[in-house]
Amino acid sequence: MKKLFVFYRMAREELDKVIFPTKEQIRSASISVLIVVTVIALFLALVDVILGAIMSSIL
Repeated sequence: MKKLFVFYRMAREELDKVIFPTKEQIRSASISVLIVVTVIALFLALVDVILGAIMSSIL
């Protein structure tokens, strides 16, 4: 039982060291991720259209 209390105390001490992000940091990171994903998706769509046009002209 003593080991359980020691584990809980140590876990609590480690949790107190954690710095959680603020709402503004979360918002800016989310916007950055959405922008990068959108750019990559548009690039892949453009490559798909170009390769599709090349393949249809060949066939």
